[in-house]
Amino acid sequence: MITSTETPERLDTHTRILVTAYDLFSHRGIRDVGVDELIRESGVAKATFYRHFASKDELALAFLRRRDELWMMGSVVPEAKRRAREPEEQLLAIFDVYDEWFQHDDFEACSFVKVLLEMGADHPLGKASIEYLGKIRQHVRILADEAGLSDSESFARSWHILMKGSIISAAEGDLLAARRARKMAGWLIADHRPHTRQDS
Repeated sequence: MITSTETPERLDTHTRILVTAYDLFSHRGIRDVGVDELIRESGVAKATFYRHFASKDELALAFLRRRDELWMMGSVVPEAKRRAREPEEQLLAIFDVYDEWFQHDDFEACSFVKVLLEMGADHPLGKASIEYLGKIRQHVRILADEAGLSDSESFARSWHILMKGSIISAAEGDLLAARRARKMAGWLIADHRPHTRQDS
């Protein structure tokens, strides 16, 4: 996924480095990509690289922030809201967006989950990934509240399991993972409708 409509050569230096890192980190993770490769692929001098980013970890944090801006907050949530008017349908539409994403040849799974598992929860990059995953869960909780679902915190955590699980299943090769998750998501919504809980 390119982060600009311009070619890397025409971007300012800071953005060019970030665009390069975005592509490399999202597909290969953090540890597999070295600073020398980042410098070479960005087409900048080592001194220039370190003038913009003091370390690879600092660049990786910028990558995670950009990933959040472009993907979940910049694409998935707005697109789900565009596809449906009611909050319940907007929640389900998340998996419709995922379904299209999973069919792409360049599907690269969830960078937040990958970085968390790669670096560990105690590493600064792992902690940042947890924070961004929490932001995603919070957006689900907001939609649950708008839909009038009960115990929206518990709902959001269960929903997030379906989101993350479908991504991992797609990475395993299950191209129907989002559709399977969407079906289970419908059951979860039904279980959290107030009248359903009162009748049970």
